[in-house]
Amino acid sequence: MRIKGYIIKHKKKSILVGILLIFYAFCLPKQLFVKPTSTVITSTKGHLLGALIAEDGQWRFPHNDSVPDKFKTCLIQFEDEHFYKHPGFNPVSIFKAIQQNINAGRVVRGGSTITQQVIRLSRNDRPRTYLEKCKELILATRLELRASKEKILAYWSSNAPFGGNVVGLDAASWRFFNRSSADLSWAEAATLAVLPNAPKLIYPGKNQQKLLAKRNRLLKKLLHKNVIDSLTYNLSILEELPQKPFALPQIAPHLLQKINKEKKGEFVKTTINKRLQNQTNTIVKNHYNQLSKNGINNIAVLVLDVNTREVLSYVGNAPTTKKNQKDVDIIDKPRSTGSILKPFLYAAMLDAGELLPNTLVADVPTNYGSYQPENFDKKYAGAISAKKALSKSLNVPTVRLLQKFGLEKFHDYLQKLQLRDIKKNPNYYGLTLALGGAESNLWDLCKSYASLASTVNHYTETSSFYFDNEFLNPTFYKGETIDFGKKSNQKIVFDAASIYLTFESLKEVNRPNADENWEFFDAAKEIAWKTGTSFGFRDAWSIGVTRDYVVGVWVGNADGEGRPGLVGIQTAAPILFDVFDKLPNSSWFEKPFDEMTQVEICSKSGYRATKICEETKLSYIQNTGLKTEPCPFHININIDRSSTYQVNTSCESLENIQQKSWFVLPPLQEYYYKKQNPFYKPLPKFREDCLGEVKNVMKFLYPTEKSTIFLPKDFDGKQNELILKVAHSNKEAILFWSLNQQFLGTTTENHELAITPKEGDFKITVVDNFGNEIQQQISIKE
Repeated sequence: MRIKGYIIKHKKKSILVGILLIFYAFCLPKQLFVKPTSTVITSTKGHLLGALIAEDGQWRFPHNDSVPDKFKTCLIQFEDEHFYKHPGFNPVSIFKAIQQNINAGRVVRGGSTITQQVIRLSRNDRPRTYLEKCKELILATRLELRASKEKILAYWSSNAPFGGNVVGLDAASWRFFNRSSADLSWAEAATLAVLPNAPKLIYPGKNQQKLLAKRNRLLKKLLHKNVIDSLTYNLSILEELPQKPFALPQIAPHLLQKINKEKKGEFVKTTINKRLQNQTNTIVKNHYNQLSKNGINNIAVLVLDVNTREVLSYVGNAPTTKKNQKDVDIIDKPRSTGSILKPFLYAAMLDAGELLPNTLVADVPTNYGSYQPENFDKKYAGAISAKKALSKSLNVPTVRLLQKFGLEKFHDYLQKLQLRDIKKNPNYYGLTLALGGAESNLWDLCKSYASLASTVNHYTETSSFYFDNEFLNPTFYKGETIDFGKKSNQKIVFDAASIYLTFESLKEVNRPNADENWEFFDAAKEIAWKTGTSFGFRDAWSIGVTRDYVVGVWVGNADGEGRPGLVGIQTAAPILFDVFDKLPNSSWFEKPFDEMTQVEICSKSGYRATKICEETKLSYIQNTGLKTEPCPFHININIDRSSTYQVNTSCESLENIQQKSWFVLPPLQEYYYKKQNPFYKPLPKFREDCLGEVKNVMKFLYPTEKSTIFLPKDFDGKQNELILKVAHSNKEAILFWSLNQQFLGTTTENHELAITPKEGDFKITVVDNFGNEIQQQISIKE
């Protein structure tokens, strides 16, 4: 009642007081410090990986609420002993300062508390007039009411000037001592505590004696107050002062730039494993030193944790020169894929039930119009298991499988993998889609391989469930929630068995600089891996996956220049295995039995066995594999008792005829297959005294399809020859050749014929001495 009566009686005074109180309540800005800060990234354990200077050219780390105890003690003892007792200003200190300054006729001592210094720093160090001091005093008391003492210390530590363009304790610790503020010694903490007192006068490398005297006086004060013991004091005063600023760590510079685009001026804890990052940097540097001698200047490496989908190591480029674009982050840049997409085709065909791992596929000369795919070594196996074709990265079987599977279907699978750079329609890429006709980037490819591995892991760990968000993006932000989605009975892209069988095939890829029996060494890690080389030797890839990790490597030139020897197996694969050597061993994937069925497989053809398959074995295949056709390569034939000739009842009695199962390949496949498989037995001939049609089969080796053939001229202007080739099942056959009904000649045994046709359209006709005929249409262009 008395207060109310006083207010009524003294309205003007009360209004004035109210205004002053309102002004006091709102006099302090909500955000004290608004200057730009550096973007800072740390490892998963908080170790500094790198920082970018703030926009105003200052090394000013983002505000840190944590102040190390050593520095806190040194700061309070040097600047404000009664910090925890005063309300924002210290009347005794102010009085002593005024008295000494009057006596000296100049400013020789300041009476500001740490709180007042925080206010002055927030007001951009305005001129030190008495009016300004009064403002600081008022604002300091208001700050004391709003913030805790620890918060005020954190404000000071994050914004105090330490000389030059270094602001704040965290930046100063790294610039002057090359370590975190939490790791400072007593001498180092004391040095930084006295430095902001006169940052323009006392600077590391200059005025060493003044700085040393200030530091040692503070250390002696700590000794007298029993903060440190005599041994610590004696060792501390022997420590040298910093001579010049250190460069801040740049352990993951490309990741720093990437994060800076999203979280500029922030302090970001990443998922990076600092030790692994340093090891990967060293590996990349060592390989760059060798590869650069061949004009190969750029390398990128990405390491992912399969289970957490965290980025463990991020090397965006080699330590090359600015001329060779060292600042370009290759990891997210589209590059020609080479063969790195082949495993996705293999998995897709397994998933669709159109292939089994050991099914024989054709590896023979192939033409699709003017497109003629070739294997890297220019050789052909005739017929090879799909599994081995993948592990050997053969191009011809891949293109033939893609043509059989369907370009649109494969393209649809790739879209489900969310490979962002495959943007065109299927016909744009054509049959080169699986050989490097498309582009992708290391990030998306590693993400896809990690998702495949995680699919198998989750399926076996959760009693046969999938997760509907399995193919999510990896993260390099520590603490970011990874949500694999809800459990589902339905596959997301590929079923677990198809992925598992794909990894089993990739595990057999022969490693660089290793013999064929490398997998039998105890030290060998089980890794499913694949290489890729783009057309023109512009891009070399290698991606490996285990149950726990994915490592992806790209090697090449950022400007797209091709170089001899820029091949995945020679340049990227060695880096891949060097990185895997730094990772813990992983157990192999568990077999997803619920998605698999045990069936009898024909040992020779790899198809599901029929009753006439001679040798069979029980194998686990994907459930969808039950849709595949049975073995087409075994037929029953009638032979004589010596197994030398085929016979029939026209030439042999029934009791002397025996029926036998025979493994027979089509002529074109047989022609190449038997060269590498000496135990392959062609069909026996019919005995001469047998009546009936003798099956003599022949087929073009080249050209194999209706195609356009370009015949360039030599340097002397002479047109090159066109070599026509035909395979015949009967070694004794005689072939008669004609071109547009004009006779060319005959061949025996080795059926090859060289011609020099003019430009135009032609029909090649070949007839054997048994009356069999084959034809082929071609177009010749010069």
